[in-house]
Amino acid sequence: MSGLILKLGPKERFLINQAVVENGDRRARLTILSPNANILRLRDAIHPETANTPVRRACYATQLVLTGDHDPDDAKFQLLRRIEELSQVFTDPDSRANLARATEAVLADNFYQSLKALRTQPTSASIVML
Repeated sequence: MSGLILKLGPKERFLINQAVVENGDRRARLTILSPNANILRLRDAIHPETANTPVRRACYATQLVLTGDHDPDDAKFQLLRRIEELSQVFTDPDSRANLARATEAVLADNFYQSLKALRTQPTSASIVML
């Protein structure tokens, strides 16, 4: 079976379905087999004060669903609107493909994949704030 593989450093923390889990003293490799598990590495978490670009705001909104702080059904419209705003700015083919993947993932309630697609977008501070 395939699944999400997490390679963890010593004492690394991550969230699985709102539960904080900490790795032991050694490096570890975990395979998450449940397809609908919400997982977020805490080292990758975006803090509210650093959500200062349109891409980071979209990532942060997606992250809030993964952490259980926003209801997925309530957040869908907001996420789709943010992704649509990004598609007005990013018109190159690679960005369009990433944003399409993010949209498809949100529509399929797969917020982890949406976050993954959004993270590949540029986050330069030179992007006009939306």
